[in-house]
Amino acid sequence: MANALDSKTKRDKLTPRREPYWEPMQKGAAVGFRKLNSGDGTWIARWRDDEGKQKYRALGNFDKYDDAAKAARSWIASCEQGASPQATTVKEACEAYVTALKNEGRGSTAKDAEGRFRRLIYCSTIGKLALDKLRTSQISKWMNDQIDDDEDADDEDVRKSKDSANRNLATFKAALNLALRNRLVATDAGWVTVQAFAKVSARRRDAFLNMEQRKALLDACPDDLALFVKAALLTGARPGELANLNAGDFDKQLCALTLTGKTGRRQVAVSTAAAVFFAEAVKGKVPAAPMLTTGYGQRWNKDSWKKIFKDAVDTAGLPETVVMYSLRHTAISEMILAGMDSFIVAKLAGTSVAMIEKNYGHLRHDVVTSKLDRVAML
Repeated sequence: MANALDSKTKRDKLTPRREPYWEPMQKGAAVGFRKLNSGDGTWIARWRDDEGKQKYRALGNFDKYDDAAKAARSWIASCEQGASPQATTVKEACEAYVTALKNEGRGSTAKDAEGRFRRLIYCSTIGKLALDKLRTSQISKWMNDQIDDDEDADDEDVRKSKDSANRNLATFKAALNLALRNRLVATDAGWVTVQAFAKVSARRRDAFLNMEQRKALLDACPDDLALFVKAALLTGARPGELANLNAGDFDKQLCALTLTGKTGRRQVAVSTAAAVFFAEAVKGKVPAAPMLTTGYGQRWNKDSWKKIFKDAVDTAGLPETVVMYSLRHTAISEMILAGMDSFIVAKLAGTSVAMIEKNYGHLRHDVVTSKLDRVAML
C-alpha cells in the first residue's frame, strides 16, 4: 500500500492545510503530517481509546518518516498500557505531588517540596518538558548545575551543594514516581538510573583541630601556605575570602579586615594578634596587590593549595577528613567556646545566626553548662 508521507519528496508536493495528512499504523491509530505554508511541517499521532474517543499527541519536527513513526508508536504503546494520552509536563507532575502531600495532611513536607520545585523546576527548562520526553542526561545536568563551582568555593562548599542536590533529587524522584503510579507516564526510564552524589551527606565530625594539631599542621606547611593557614585560624574566614584579600583590605587604624566572597563584601574586626599578623602581611605592598600569595607571588586558589595542604595534613599525622575548610570550623568553634555571642560570631563569619546555632549550638550549651557549674545552687 502506497505511503504518501514516507519521503520528503512526497511531502513537499502536499498542499499546505491545517488538517494533517494521515497514514494508518494499526487499527485505531495513525501518524499524521501537517503541512505548513512555509513548506515545512509537523508530525502528530492519533489513537482511538476503548470508548471510541480520538486522542491526539503533537510529536514535533522530524526529517525522516521512520523517526516520526517511531515516536508515534511509542506514544500509542504507552496509551495502550494505561498511561494518560495527554502530555503531562514535569512541572505539572511536581504540582500534583505537592497537592497529594497536602491532601494527605503532610503540610510541612508539601511546603518543603514546593520550595524546592519553585527554585529548581517550575521556571526551568526541565519543568517545561513532557514527562515521557524526560531523559537521564537532562536530570544529570540538572544535578550538576546545582554544584557550587564559584572560584571561591572550597571543598566544604562543594560538599554542601552536592548534599543539597541529593535532597532535591529525592524530592524530585518522589514526584516523578507518583506520576508513574498515576499512569501519567508509561515508564520511569528517564529517571530511575540517576544516582545521587556519593559520600557527601556526612558532616566532617573530626574537622576540629586542637591546639597541638594546629601547631603540627603549621610546622608541616611550607612557608607560603603556613601564612594562609594562620590567616584562616585567626579569622574563621572562608578560604576563598582570604584568597581574594588585597593589601588595601586591611585597615590598621580600625583593626579591621574587609572580606569579599560568596556572601558579598563585609568589614570585620580582628583580634590584636590578627592585626599584628596582617600588618606584617601587607608591609611594602601597594593596596591592589594580593595580600596572601604563593611562593611564586600568585594569588591562592583551591587548585593551588589542595595538594600541598593534603601533604601537610598527612605529614602532621592529622585525620584525612581535615581540609582547608576545617580551619574555619575550628576558628568558629573556638569563638563559641570562648563565650562570644552568636550574633557577633555570625557577623564575623559571614553567615546567619540560625546557621551558627544549627552547627555550633551544642558548643553554646557546653559554655552555658560550664558557667552554671560555677554557680552554687544548693
